[in-house]
Amino acid sequence: MDSKLLLENWISAFQACDIERVVACYADDAVNFQIAAGEPAVGRERIEADTREFFKGFPDAWSRVENLIGDDDWAAWEWVGGGTFSGEFYGNQPTGKSFEIRGCGFFNFKDGKIVLQRGYWDKLSWFTQIGLPIE
Repeated sequence: MDSKLLLENWISAFQACDIERVVACYADDAVNFQIAAGEPAVGRERIEADTREFFKGFPDAWSRVENLIGDDDWAAWEWVGGGTFSGEFYGNQPTGKSFEIRGCGFFNFKDGKIVLQRGYWDKLSWFTQIGLPIE
């Protein structure tokens, strides 16, 4: 298993805002823990709902790979990304404001699927840029 190639596949799907391709990268019982968001998303169904919500709020979302590494069943990427808050996002109305932040993500693979994802990014910078309050 080449974890770096598996992560590149996920990144390609994410950069294309292709929800079905993104979700297909996950095992049924995968865990996606975006640390700044709070509670992890557990299971492919919940990960799909969160992915849909993100792309609904930021349909022009973009990301650029800064670094990408893979070793055995783990891979990680450092990224710069952004988008415009032009659609409803978890009940918040769009502000039309854009953001750009940096972050990184760590992925654990089993049988060619993501079983664990952890993402680290700055919620304060993101929400300040798009005009949402930090709770």
